[in-house]
Amino acid sequence: MLQRPKPTDSESDLLREQEQFLSSGTQSAVNIVRRPDKRRGDNETSVDNQRDVVTIPDLPDQLPTLTPAPSKKSRFKKERVRFTDDDPEELLDRHDTHISAVLSRIVERDTSAVPVSFPAFTGTAFPKVLHRSAVLTQVTAPRAKKSIFARQIAAQNAKVRGAESQKDPVVSTPVASGSSRVVLGTAEGPVLLSGEGLGPDKAEETLKIHQENQARLQGMSPSEILEEQQTLLAQLDPRLVDFVRSQKSQKASVTPPLQREMPPDQLERDDVQPQHAKPQLDSQEILMVEDEEDETEAAIQPPFSMDELPVKPQKEWVHMDKLEPEKLEWMRDLPAPRRRATKKAMQARFDFSGTLIPPTKDLPTHLGLHHHGNEPELAGYSLQEIFLLSRSQLSQQRCLALSTLAHILSKAHAGEYSLCLRGSVLTTLLDAGLLFLLRFSLDDSVEGVMSAAVRALRAMLVSPDDEECLDATFHWLLGTSAFSLMPSMPEEEDEDDKDDEGLDRSKKETTREREERKLDHDIARQDVVKGLLKMQLLQRLRYILEVVRPAPGTVLHILEVLIRIARHSTFAATQILDCPRLMQTVMAEFLPCSWTPPSSPAPPSIYGLPVSTAMKLLRVLASTGRHVCARILNSLGGRERISRLLAVEPSELLLEPGEAICCSTEALRLWTVSASYGQACNIYTDLYPVLVKALQAAHKPCGPSESLLPLELQRVAALLSLLTQVTHTAGCHQELQAALLSSHGTENLPPPPVMWGHVTGLQPTVLGLLKGCVRSLDDPGQRSSALTLLPCYMVYMGAFYSQLSVQNPFQPVQCLQELESLTSEVLHPLMSHQTLHVMMENFRSSSVICKPVLRAPGSEVVGSLPNLGRCRTRSPHGLVAPDTPLPLFTALFYLLENITAIHRGLAKNFSPLLLANPMLAYLRCCAGAMPSVSHTSAWLLRHEHHLLYLLLRLAHRLVPVDPEVAEHAALFHQVALLLLSWLLPGSEYLAHELVSTVIFSHVLLPEGATGGPETATLAELQLQDKPTTPTGLGALLREALAHLPSIRACYLTHLAHLEPAVLSSGDRYLGRNPWLASQLLPELTGPSLPSDWPFLPLVSLYERAGVRRGGGLQVAALPAGSLQSVVRCLQWLLILESWREQALTPVPAGAKLARLACVFLCSSDLFLEQPVQELTWALLRGLTRPGRLEALDLGAPPPGLASFHDLYSALLAQYEAVSFGDTLFSCFLLLPLQRRYSATMRLALFGEHVAVLRSLSLPLEQLPVPLENFTTPPEDSLALLRLYFRALVTGALRSDRCPVLYAVAVAHLNAFVFSQDAVPKEVETTRRSLLRKTYYLTDEVLRNHVLLFRLPDPHSPLGFSTYEQLPAGRARCLHSTAGSEERGGADG
Repeated sequence: MLQRPKPTDSESDLLREQEQFLSSGTQSAVNIVRRPDKRRGDNETSVDNQRDVVTIPDLPDQLPTLTPAPSKKSRFKKERVRFTDDDPEELLDRHDTHISAVLSRIVERDTSAVPVSFPAFTGTAFPKVLHRSAVLTQVTAPRAKKSIFARQIAAQNAKVRGAESQKDPVVSTPVASGSSRVVLGTAEGPVLLSGEGLGPDKAEETLKIHQENQARLQGMSPSEILEEQQTLLAQLDPRLVDFVRSQKSQKASVTPPLQREMPPDQLERDDVQPQHAKPQLDSQEILMVEDEEDETEAAIQPPFSMDELPVKPQKEWVHMDKLEPEKLEWMRDLPAPRRRATKKAMQARFDFSGTLIPPTKDLPTHLGLHHHGNEPELAGYSLQEIFLLSRSQLSQQRCLALSTLAHILSKAHAGEYSLCLRGSVLTTLLDAGLLFLLRFSLDDSVEGVMSAAVRALRAMLVSPDDEECLDATFHWLLGTSAFSLMPSMPEEEDEDDKDDEGLDRSKKETTREREERKLDHDIARQDVVKGLLKMQLLQRLRYILEVVRPAPGTVLHILEVLIRIARHSTFAATQILDCPRLMQTVMAEFLPCSWTPPSSPAPPSIYGLPVSTAMKLLRVLASTGRHVCARILNSLGGRERISRLLAVEPSELLLEPGEAICCSTEALRLWTVSASYGQACNIYTDLYPVLVKALQAAHKPCGPSESLLPLELQRVAALLSLLTQVTHTAGCHQELQAALLSSHGTENLPPPPVMWGHVTGLQPTVLGLLKGCVRSLDDPGQRSSALTLLPCYMVYMGAFYSQLSVQNPFQPVQCLQELESLTSEVLHPLMSHQTLHVMMENFRSSSVICKPVLRAPGSEVVGSLPNLGRCRTRSPHGLVAPDTPLPLFTALFYLLENITAIHRGLAKNFSPLLLANPMLAYLRCCAGAMPSVSHTSAWLLRHEHHLLYLLLRLAHRLVPVDPEVAEHAALFHQVALLLLSWLLPGSEYLAHELVSTVIFSHVLLPEGATGGPETATLAELQLQDKPTTPTGLGALLREALAHLPSIRACYLTHLAHLEPAVLSSGDRYLGRNPWLASQLLPELTGPSLPSDWPFLPLVSLYERAGVRRGGGLQVAALPAGSLQSVVRCLQWLLILESWREQALTPVPAGAKLARLACVFLCSSDLFLEQPVQELTWALLRGLTRPGRLEALDLGAPPPGLASFHDLYSALLAQYEAVSFGDTLFSCFLLLPLQRRYSATMRLALFGEHVAVLRSLSLPLEQLPVPLENFTTPPEDSLALLRLYFRALVTGALRSDRCPVLYAVAVAHLNAFVFSQDAVPKEVETTRRSLLRKTYYLTDEVLRNHVLLFRLPDPHSPLGFSTYEQLPAGRARCLHSTAGSEERGGADG
């Protein structure tokens, strides 16, 4: 049996089913017949009819008539709808089109109220003919759209009415004597009243009303008039007021002759507001009204005269003898811009260079900044007008608009608009569709438009200052690594993500599939670079470079755009490499192996010449990953380009001197990045003589000119960075070779072609250069150059000694002698030099940790387009200036770290560095800082983190051997704890080393050896009469110090999930180049460790075995070692809370309490263990002591939780299930019930978990907070008060079972029922009801407690004191409430 097609059938399935149907010979259910087309005159029997009609059996040819007919969409067809019950006579009358039917419907207009004016009498037989040339000088309404003839007639009628109005006593009515005001009117009557609806005598009635109004106004004083006006304006709709004023202004503009003929001293403004009352109005309203009046006056200009014509008409010109001013108005000069005294925001206007034009600035018209816009008198273009101009049909206008946008974007990045404009210019432009505008402009066929679009795209994406900063830090320690410029904002969750929650992993959409399904606009809104890649920007740029071959400026802009895209991520860099013929074009055209020298310093085309920006593009691409670097070196010919550009001196490259040095520098940097992966090292042996020659010439770097000296210094620094990476790679040869020999056929990394013997000869040369550089510090002329190269020399020496100790030919005795010689000849003179001390003084001023990141004021940062925020400063102590202390001291401490690792006896020689006052002041400043992490600060923060890490490593070595340094051990430990929570992604190895060596070191906890535990015990005794726990605080601290190695092992175990990141980060820090995967640091999402990392064992245990969302524990039994982990965690927390309180400052007190609550939620009996009880009691006492209790805020949700209420609900359920009335657990439940916290937690206890009250038996003397915190101020929640009363009456809340909450409930009920405050009726009704119910309680004890309550008293057995008898005030209140009811019952 044949089946119908299904929606899921493919095309092949449909064809197969069709073939089966045709072969079966079954008759189809639908027949196709050709019906004749009557419009063409076809006959039904015609066989040539080609029209196909589908017929269905049992379906009539004509549809049945619907009665009544359905409504038609067309109004003409609607008239032709006929119903069965229609009267034929009415139908005929309705469709009658005879002339009589039309004439019978004509209704004469009522003209009884229209005034009749006779024509003016003249001396001629006929009225004077109106000529167009006779332009009257009467002023018409500025915005009236009337013809010339109509305006002339209106002006003539106005003149006639003006002559008549002088004789009419109704028009001008004098006021009382002593007043100089005259109320104006017109011959028609009032201005606003039209008289409609008053009948045939509406003119007279309107006039009477007008006269009554005028008489009433004349009898009022000016102050009364102003008061009535303000009352009306406050009551009326503002839109109605605007309409009335517009009607008034139109009437006033029609009759200007009348006002001119009257004396000026009798005129008055249209409104009745006197002049002396004007200051009583709102100042802003006055300014805006004056602006409107100025605009009206500015629109009135004298008529165009013959003298103003730029070209005088000649007699022989046909029809040019008549002057037509209306057609010449557009030639008139624009009025000068007026200062608008208003506080309202105005539209920003820019000139063609992107400069903001003030609205009051009068610029000449020849600048081309005036146009036919909404405000033609104002110069400049708004953003909307620039966007409109960019879509012009004229290519010149499109180029001009795009160039202007480029200037605006550049100035916006620089922050030049931050003080002038409201909001962000970059955000506004991106929201307006700038990205799509630039992408469409790139597709233009005109080269000029394409170039302008490229320039604007470069201005939007690229920040030259950011690139300069990254290039300047390239030669710093680990400067080859950098963060990706990928937006870190969280992406919005799609609706489809929620639908995929219940599906298998194989059926869920991948991230790439979800990205491909998104629209370009949605992607660009989150990530500009991703949006451009999705718009196929790379293909278009390739076309421009390959086919259009634009000017040099456009080529450089395209290369800079590609560099910015490559800095986005490894994905973006791969997209650049995969774009067809893009990199091949760049390599062939801008990095050729042979070229013809340019004929001029600025050649008209740079095609066929080496370009340093193209080499920089290769370097940035190579830094995104070792595989990308291998493709550049092998597939694209990067290896040949490096050899070609470095085989000769820059002066022999046949290029412009500055460009030649830049090309050589970028080639060295590309080689440095390649060597950091262990690649391109075979070139080292080929170019070794060239490198040694360049190294020997670095003792006194000099450029072809003074201006090129900074470029030459950058080249020498790049050379030293290359030698550092080659040394690291050579140091790994021995390990890889041994692994290869012992692999027995397994796959291993091949050893690099460079060995340790290839680099040992470089060390004496670099050492000599280092000595000469230190001596150059005495010469003011060479000091700047020496400070630039000194960090590079020390970094190389540190890298050499870090690899030397693991090599086979290592000779310890000779090495120790070399290190002693280095210390005495180089390091001691350097540390004692005045320049170093001056730079040390600048530590805090140039620190990113101690002060906010230094960047241009107001620089705009867009979330979808991150940058460095123009962090480079131009101050004398800038962060990347030659005399900045950061790279120098980082390199110095790096060298000291590797020296003291080999020769520990030299460590004491470097104590003066740590004991210097500027250094200690810098560390104290760091101990109190809380730096924020963002793209604008992370690139510098990581370098300062390196400095602090190396400084702390040196301090850790010096504290045991130098008593003076040991005095500051607590400061070093404090900084180490803070640094651990500051370290950024990519620094996991530093975090591991800090935890392994510094954080849990005995030598950095001097309190344990100087009476710290005993001091804590005495402080605890002073705070309370007797200790809370059997074991005192001092004993707990001594025990914790004794278990520091176990505590360290516990935290290292819980940080094991970071092992892959630690290994990857360690390869970068230890110089294990062949194992390094990428120089691009991980995505910047925040610090590597959370700020509450000391609570990590507790939180991780709760996540594994804690309470489920639906209730119950996740596991039946805790994992092995859980108790020990919890105890070690609590011991470490006790040490920090006692001696390193500032280290936990970033963790709010509410978050601490939430983390400690995990002790009760992890297991049903973990909190009952004695060590856990003692340590948790001690921590709870620390959180609730008087100095810290005020900071305990439970209103804000703790990090990682939606709200504290959810956690409290879980605690209530857990307490109800497994607490056994534990006092410690009871304290945790009572703390959130304090009066200053939200009532929702109290409602949850008394409403949903009333059974908890039966076992919440915490004694009053063990309550960690004062009882007044629960009773003051009085409770104002009616629902909670009712629950208090119900719990007391039902016996759920009793003094012997729950003494604390019993006292709290009695106190609040007493305060409420005897309250004398004025309250709403509902509250008063509830108060009286509770008071009556209390009075009639059968439980005399409870009744007396509520009625006789006096004050909270924690020393009393009940928790409060009572009166012996009811006070008089309460007795009157009780009598007025309960006594009235008794009387009412007796009367009844």
